[in-house]
Amino acid sequence: MTSYVITGGTLLGEEAADLLIEDGVISAIGSGLKGDVVVDASGCVILPGLVDLHTHLREPGREDAETVLSGSRAAAKGGFTCVHAMANTTPVADSAGVVEQVWRLGQQAGLVEVRPVGAVTMGLGGESLAELGAMADSAAHVRVFSDDGKCVYDAAIMRRALEYVKAFDGVIAQHAQEPRLTENAQMNEGVVSGKLGLAGWPAVAEEAIIARDVLLAQHVGARLHVCHLSTAGSVDIIRWAKARGINVTAEVTPHHLYFTDDVVESYNPIFKVNPPLRTAADVEAVRAGLADGTIDIVATDHAPHPSEDKDCEWSAAAFGMTGLESALSIVNATMVKSGAMTWAQVAERMSFAPARIGKVETQGQPLTVGSPANIVVFNPSIEAEVVPVNTASASRNTPYGGLTLPGQVVATFFAGRATVLEGELV
Repeated sequence: MTSYVITGGTLLGEEAADLLIEDGVISAIGSGLKGDVVVDASGCVILPGLVDLHTHLREPGREDAETVLSGSRAAAKGGFTCVHAMANTTPVADSAGVVEQVWRLGQQAGLVEVRPVGAVTMGLGGESLAELGAMADSAAHVRVFSDDGKCVYDAAIMRRALEYVKAFDGVIAQHAQEPRLTENAQMNEGVVSGKLGLAGWPAVAEEAIIARDVLLAQHVGARLHVCHLSTAGSVDIIRWAKARGINVTAEVTPHHLYFTDDVVESYNPIFKVNPPLRTAADVEAVRAGLADGTIDIVATDHAPHPSEDKDCEWSAAAFGMTGLESALSIVNATMVKSGAMTWAQVAERMSFAPARIGKVETQGQPLTVGSPANIVVFNPSIEAEVVPVNTASASRNTPYGGLTLPGQVVATFFAGRATVLEGELV
C-alpha cells in the first residue's frame, strides 16, 4: 500500500506537524518523515475526514440524478470520508435487502464509507413501522432512521419508533414539517413570499414538530436528531431541550447558513429547497446556534436532481440542491472567516459529532498515531469560482454556480488511500 507524507500543514489549524500515512493508519506525526508520496499542505489545515449525516444518493431508482458511485466521488472531492445515504430511494430503504444493496454499492465504489439510513415507516407512508430491527441487524448495521423528505407526522408512530430504536441505541432523524401547515408551500412564509405571490411555508410548521418530538424523546428516553433545522424558533427549542437534559441533536445545512429567502426573488428554481431558505434573522440565529453548540453538526442534505427537474417554472420544480463539494467552503465563509468558529470546532461539527450520532466507530477519530487515516487537507485561502459543469456529482443543481467561494480541498484520504490529490479525484 502506498505511503504518504503530508507536510507543511497545521493539525486543526493549531499545531504545525507532518503526518505519515501507512497501511491505512496515521503511523507517525512529527518532522522529517519519509513516504512514497509527499503531499504539500503548505497554508492548509489538516482535519479528520468529514462525515455527512444527511446525503441523498438516489440509487436505487433515480440513477439519472445520482448513483452511489457519482455521489461518492462528489463526497470525496468535498473532503468527506463517510456519508449517510437517505432512505427515499425507489424502492424505499425500509427493509434489510435494500439497505444492504446500498451498503454493498458503497463498498464497491470504495471512495467513502457509505452508511445507509433506514426508513422509519414502510414506504415513507407514515402509517406502519419499517423493518427497523432487521435493518439494524443487517450487514449494513443501520443506526440512523429517517423518513426524510416526509415528516413522521403521527405522534403515536413517532413514539413507537423512538421506543423501538432505543433497544439498539439507534436514532430517529426527523424531517420536521407539519404537513397540514405546508400544503402546496413553495418558499418561506414572510414578506418575500407575499411580494412574489408564492404560497408560504411558515416557521411554526417546523417548530411545532420539533417541540412535540423533543417531549416524546424525553418521555421515551430515546435519541432524537432534528434534520436541517432552519429557524430561530427551532434553535430556541433545541436549546431549551438540551438545558433539560433531553437527548436531542440537530443539524444545519450549508445553504441555510449562507442564503436568505431574498434570493427567491430571482424565481430561479435552483433556490427551491425544503425546508425553504429563511430570513436574515433566521440565518443569524442558526449561525449563532452552530457556533455555541446548540446545533451539533453541519449536514449537507445533498439533493441531486436531473436538469429537467430544475430547468422549469418554479411551481413545477423539485425541492433540493447539491452540497457535498461546497460544504467546507461555505462553513469557511460563514463561520471561520467571521471568527465565529475555529477549525477545531469545525472538526467537531463536521467529523467528530456526526460520527458519534451515527455510531460510526471508524470515522470521526482524532489525528493521532494509530488512528484510521481518514483525512482532509483544506486550503482556506484559495478562492475558486463554482462551475456547475465541473462538479463530480451527476447533477448540476448547485446554488453556488457562478459564485467565488473561499477554500479548496487539496487532498482527501479514505482508510489510508488517496481519493483526491491536488484538488482532483484520483
